Amino acid sequence: MNQLVIPDPFFTEATVTKAFEAGRWRADLALQFERTERGCRLARNYHQGPLYVQKPFFPEGRDLAHVYLLHPPGGLVSGDRLEVRVEVKKDARALVTTTGAGRVYRARSDGLLQSQNTFLQVKEGASLEWLPLENIAYPGANGAMVTRVDLSRNSHFAGWEVTSLGLPACDATFGNGRLLQRLEIFREGVPLLIESLRLSGQLHDNSDSADDVLSSRAGLQGYPVNGLLVMGPFAPDEAVREACREVIAAHAQCCLAGISLVSELIVVRALGRCAFEVRALLTELWELLRPELLGRAACAPRIWRT
Repeated sequence: MNQLVIPDPFFTEATVTKAFEAGRWRADLALQFERTERGCRLARNYHQGPLYVQKPFFPEGRDLAHVYLLHPPGGLVSGDRLEVRVEVKKDARALVTTTGAGRVYRARSDGLLQSQNTFLQVKEGASLEWLPLENIAYPGANGAMVTRVDLSRNSHFAGWEVTSLGLPACDATFGNGRLLQRLEIFREGVPLLIESLRLSGQLHDNSDSADDVLSSRAGLQGYPVNGLLVMGPFAPDEAVREACREVIAAHAQCCLAGISLVSELIVVRALGRCAFEVRALLTELWELLRPELLGRAACAPRIWRT
């Protein structure tokens, strides 16, 4: 797979190397799904460190596997690094989620990077739904969460990210935390969508400070939770997009959201004050769009109801 580079001035190669050498948790997971005569099969399940899956589930039949990622530590501390690689081979179908929220805890005084890199590869005729539960970036965290998706011809992807900055329920703002969120989606090497959010609480003397981005009208407008849903490539008709707008309007009291079509990708960006409310909005939109994208009704993972 392609090498992913963190393109950010305050997450330098020296900082990343220092984190790796600190002897903190390093966890790797590599999954490979393939289609066989008996349906979709988890052909490879390699893990190193505290990150793994137990087995696939098949609530929709044998042709689509549901997998839950398990990370017993429950979050990242200074120097931790998670790396997830998922490959869905030709004509296979998979849905991947997590068993709980991911956390980026307050960094130590040495400021070592807390990072998660995710590489997703979807081969010709295959589909992947990447639907993890929300991430929580604690006040004073120093995190980087970067995801790259590589699509082939006639492959499909549905994915979301929901991130809570600070602990809104406790009135704890993100403060002087630092965070990089980046999503890259390519089809046969051609970029379809690149989204990037960079917050640095140490830059209080200019307009790029975390406080300014969080509060400004051109930034997050005071909302501590942001969400992003991407589904495609496909070309939904106007009736489908209007139905999405109606769903967004029904959640207007708790979420500020908008929908757009970018390079044959439906993109929904949402802001809110509660991660559960933002995820509820994105879930309803996923349920609406899934039959259009994959030709099958929505089937929510059972773990979401526990």
